[in-house]
Amino acid sequence: MKKRKIPMRKDLLTNTMQPKKELLRVVVDKDKNISVDPTGKKSGRGAYVSLEPDKIAEAQKNQVLEKSLGVKVSADFYDDLYAYVDHQKARKELFGDK
Repeated sequence: MKKRKIPMRKDLLTNTMQPKKELLRVVVDKDKNISVDPTGKKSGRGAYVSLEPDKIAEAQKNQVLEKSLGVKVSADFYDDLYAYVDHQKARKELFGDK
């Protein structure tokens, strides 16, 4: 039986390679709008971040997303991103991997 290849992406926050399913994509479109991309299919420049709420706070302090994506990221977006990641982590703990 052939073993299936798992797509890997680099986590912007921890600088490690992780399975794509375990990361969240943040994308900037051509109009410089930044958004969370849960499907991984939006067009634009993307960066992958881990589902660790404490890493999101650290990323905001160090302006990691700004440097990688080349756009100004508002505090509101970081708040939304933190809430989304916190929610996803809680879901994963409750329901496990699906």
